[in-house]
Amino acid sequence: MTDATGRPFADGAVAGDAAPGSDEGKRVADLIEALTKESADYKDKLLRTLADMENLRRRTEREIADSRTYGISNFARDILAVADNMERALGALDKELREKADGSTKALLDGVELTERELMKVLEKHGVKRFEPLGEKFDPNVHQAMFELPDPSRPAGTVAQVVQPGYMIGERVLRPAMVAVAKGGPKLVPESQSTNDNADA
Repeated sequence: MTDATGRPFADGAVAGDAAPGSDEGKRVADLIEALTKESADYKDKLLRTLADMENLRRRTEREIADSRTYGISNFARDILAVADNMERALGALDKELREKADGSTKALLDGVELTERELMKVLEKHGVKRFEPLGEKFDPNVHQAMFELPDPSRPAGTVAQVVQPGYMIGERVLRPAMVAVAKGGPKLVPESQSTNDNADA
């Protein structure tokens, strides 16, 4: 067999055959390497996108749950003023005056008490819970100190009097309890220390 010039091909050579180690083999290897790298990049992007979508789904679920629990916070805070006024109205009459009241006045007081109980039930139904921390250790996260009260019978730093009850909604403070803090009594023993003392006994 001869080439275009009429000279015979070298032994075993055919027209169009690439010589060993030619550029063609290198180009194929480079192409495979580029495609492998591109495939790895796309896989990485896919995994990152899937992780981002999962994080977004979890965050959205958490925000929806928070909205359900805490969405009524402003409304509930305003309603607390109504609850306080009802409690003050009932507290304005002492037991003796109630007993001396005529039938219609007693019926009115019973109606106000019933309304107050119903209001508290509705608040609790929507996750608003009342707390009165009398005797508890003062906690600035949930209590608002109004004044100090000298009381040697109570440990210093505990709540000696509740001026106004507090309210929680879910795990958050809706309104801190307004309290008087005891002073002049024995120092409050930390819980960890009293637990260790009990264990030693």
